[in-house]
Amino acid sequence: MKISGNSFCPCGSLKKYKKCCRLFHFGETPLTALDLMKSRYSAFVANNQDYIILTTHRDNADYTTDIESWKNSINNFSKYSDFKKLEILDFIDGEEVSYVTFKATIFQGAIDSSFVEKSKFLKVDGKWLYHSGEFVQ
Repeated sequence: MKISGNSFCPCGSLKKYKKCCRLFHFGETPLTALDLMKSRYSAFVANNQDYIILTTHRDNADYTTDIESWKNSINNFSKYSDFKKLEILDFIDGEEVSYVTFKATIFQGAIDSSFVEKSKFLKVDGKWLYHSGEFVQ
C-alpha cells in the first residue's frame, strides 16, 4: 500500500509519515532500535521490501541471498495484511543489543493475525539491525 507523506505514520507516532518513518525509508539511519522497529513496521505497511531486507541481520532466520524470493514473501505478507495498530509494550535500550516488545494488530481478511513479539536488535557498524523475535503469550 502506498502511504501519502501527509498521512499519519503507521507506527503510531501521531506525526505525518513524511516527518517520521519515511525519513528512514529514504536513507536516514535510525538512532535507536525502537526507531528501527517502528520504521520496519511502517515498511511492512508500505510494502517496502528493500527497507525490510536492508535492516535485517544476516543471522536472522528469514535472511537469504535469494532476494527475489524474499521480496515475494514480504510482498505476499504485506499485500494480504491489514495493519491496524502498533503498540510498544517494552523497550530495553542497550549499547550493542536492544529489545523491543510490541503488539501488532493485523487482520488477514476476517482472520485476526495479531501477535506480541519480543524483538532482538544488534548494532553492526553503527546501524541497528533486526536480529530475531520471539512470540510472547
